[in-house]
Amino acid sequence: MSSPAESAPAAAPTADRTTDRASAGSDPRGPRFGAAITATLLLITVVLAVAGADAAAFWLLVAITLLFAWGAFAGIRRHPYGLIFAKLVRPRLAPPVELEDLRPPTFAQGVGFAVALAGVVLSLLGLEYAVPIAAAIAFFAAFLNAAFDFCLGCQIYLLLARARIVPGV
Repeated sequence: MSSPAESAPAAAPTADRTTDRASAGSDPRGPRFGAAITATLLLITVVLAVAGADAAAFWLLVAITLLFAWGAFAGIRRHPYGLIFAKLVRPRLAPPVELEDLRPPTFAQGVGFAVALAGVVLSLLGLEYAVPIAAAIAFFAAFLNAAFDFCLGCQIYLLLARARIVPGV
């Protein structure tokens, strides 16, 4: 599988271009780290909902929705998981082979936000299984990224960019 880093690599930084995609590049292991945490929280949400702890599952999905919004609107570098990765994990790793364009994983956060928000809103409207279904869908995408380095939201971004629906490649 090709990762967004292979599909849309950032160019090497240059002295005269500090605002190009390279200056906005990120370690591709950061979003994968965040996806592992997100997948874990979403799996807990599904288990809580299936076990009948509906209120706990709902509030956990609300928190996850806010985290997705944070990543989508503030960017993955400012997301709490991105900050944890940058401060605690990345210093212990070898430098990345190449940097990743920030746009696909940020877009993926927006997709996660939309799915999680749909679950929250539909639950508030009385749809009984909205929380576990939305959490399961988001879990599937986060698990693909964490376990297999396949970012579903990033791939959607790349398809839309190629179709010239979003700015990109």
